Amino acid sequence: QVQLVDTGGGLAQAGCPLRLSCAASVRTFSSPAMAWFRQAPGKEREFVSAIMGSGGSTYYVDSVKGRFTISRDTAKNTMYLQMNSLKPEDTDDYYCEASSRSSGGADFYTKPDAYDYWGQGTQVTVSS
Repeated sequence: QVQLVDTGGGLAQAGCPLRLSCAASVRTFSSPAMAWFRQAPGKEREFVSAIMGSGGSTYYVDSVKGRFTISRDTAKNTMYLQMNSLKPEDTDDYYCEASSRSSGGADFYTKPDAYDYWGQGTQVTVSS
């Protein structure tokens, strides 16, 4: 059974950190790639970061490079997004997603269509 549960959102002041967690079923956690996307009401889903199944390669959208870190804990079947130096423009609903496709390159995994499964979302609000 495919299941992704994302948690950790909340209200934070600008400059402060938050850590998002994505608990996955064993099958989902073995996906070739997992990622975080974010979406504001009425807007398209935006790629934030991805990590490959091997736990090696990671990718970030330019606006979060140097501030966010994606990671996976195989023992806990959990993916994380450590968000530091938060900005008001980081305010969004964040979704963890998993892809069953192993043939894509870096650009492929930044697209929402690359992913087959997603969590229910967790809301992040950053106040100035």
